Amino acid sequence: MKTKVETRDALTKFVIMINTQFHKKIKIIRSDNGSEFMCRDLYDNLGIIHQTSCIETPQQNSIVEKKHRHILEVSRSLIFQSNIPMIFWSYAVMQAFF
Repeated sequence: MKTKVETRDALTKFVIMINTQFHKKIKIIRSDNGSEFMCRDLYDNLGIIHQTSCIETPQQNSIVEKKHRHILEVSRSLIFQSNIPMIFWSYAVMQAFF
C-alpha cells in the first residue's frame, strides 16, 4: 500500500483470502483509531465486529509493539556492526524481519 486510501481494498482482499485459504471467518478486527479503518458498512456487510484501542495506550498493542521494537533493534545492530551507510536501512529491516 502506498496510501491509507488503499486500506479498504486491502482489508477486503485480506478477509476474502482468509475465508478462501483457511475456511475461517474473521469475527473481530481490532485497530487503533485511525480513520483508514473506519469502514462501518464493510464490517456490517461481512458480520465483523470492529474494536478500537483506547487513545494513547500502546500497552493495548503490547505484542505488536514488542515485535516492532525487536525488528528495529536488530536492524540498528546490523547497520552498526557491519559499518554500512544508512541508505541500506531498508535491507537491514528486511533481514531482521525474515
